Amino acid sequence: MTVEIICVGTEILMGNIVNTNAAFLAEGCAALGLNNYFQTVVGDNEERLTWAIKTAMGRSDIILISGGLGPTEDDLTKEVTAKVTGHNLIEDEYSRKAIEEFFKKRGTKPTKNNWKQALIPEGGRAIPNPNGTAPGILLEEKKCTLILMPGPPAELRPMFEQQVAPYLAERSEQVIVSRTVKLCGVGESKAEELIKDLIDSQSNPTIATYAKIGEVHIRVTAGAESEKEAKKLLKPVVKEIKSRFGNKVYSSEVDETLEEAVVALLLENGLTVATAESCTGGLLSGRLVNIPGVSESLKTGLVTYSNKAKRKLLGVKKATLQKHTAVSRQTAEEMVKGLASMSKADLCVSITGYAGPVAEEGQEIGLVYIGCGLKGKVRVKEYHFTGNRQMIRDRAVVQALVLMREAMLEYFTENQTAEKN
Repeated sequence: MTVEIICVGTEILMGNIVNTNAAFLAEGCAALGLNNYFQTVVGDNEERLTWAIKTAMGRSDIILISGGLGPTEDDLTKEVTAKVTGHNLIEDEYSRKAIEEFFKKRGTKPTKNNWKQALIPEGGRAIPNPNGTAPGILLEEKKCTLILMPGPPAELRPMFEQQVAPYLAERSEQVIVSRTVKLCGVGESKAEELIKDLIDSQSNPTIATYAKIGEVHIRVTAGAESEKEAKKLLKPVVKEIKSRFGNKVYSSEVDETLEEAVVALLLENGLTVATAESCTGGLLSGRLVNIPGVSESLKTGLVTYSNKAKRKLLGVKKATLQKHTAVSRQTAEEMVKGLASMSKADLCVSITGYAGPVAEEGQEIGLVYIGCGLKGKVRVKEYHFTGNRQMIRDRAVVQALVLMREAMLEYFTENQTAEKN
């Protein structure tokens, strides 16, 4: 069964907003075993929207349309859909009551154009929207089914997950199950090389690699008549991939992030952590603070952007800064040692570098040193990142997390070996 996605909105075409709805809907449909061959973005224009819907109806079984269900004149999706399918618009009693209740709870009154949102094509049914005033619409035609959803992601996502996806699941011919093996500390080309034989021989399950900032995700997908059978097909392939990458695998859970994996290691082993950041300006500690429970581990996070702050807060020597500059292996090491001394944390991390737009004379933008000290053992790594200022900073943070994880795993292995001896 094929599904087509149409996202409506001139603001998407102009680049004013990022079209996250298409990615979300495509991923959701893939998980349901639906084939998605076409995605279209069309502005708030009746003629072009008419063409998009007619074209989709001629080649797809299900059409998912997002956006254009608001109360203003340029919200045309419902009107064009009704016209294309030959249906009149009629007021849906439930939707009108829902709109009334929505405004009543907020102590305001709906404007005249809000009632437009209670209209649906005759023969269709409204999809309740508890998160906004625009209900979705389900319209089953002879050759295809059209499903209209509001554009705001905060309204579309729960509507799709709670109401549309169950409807589509009943119509899907098979169950699709995916597992994602997440790697850090290895590049995409190297990762692909290590599993090339598996990729070349794939049929069901299928294997695909995806490059993230500082990470590689390997998605394994299987289709079967039942979820149990699909998981059975996945198991040996996922196991083989994990065995090939060893401790480069930080997770195989869909929602687990690298920082969650790092914090989990800290908490499981009762380790404390502290950070000292220059060019990343607190991004690393911010990523850690996003994780619930990190307060048990994170002792302090410093932003030592200036040389004065590095000297005063971390004890970096003036001579070091003058001879080697603030962006150097020596400075990163002294930042770690000073942070360990003042914070008494088990694991200390420092980041210093040139994120741009300029660098010291003779140095390159993207040069970053990351220091990591665990229980007195300090290592410093030199990196050469590419991209704009934000990309360089983001990549530095990811590599700091990778370095933290590697230091902990090495420490645990050495301790286990010592205990055995």
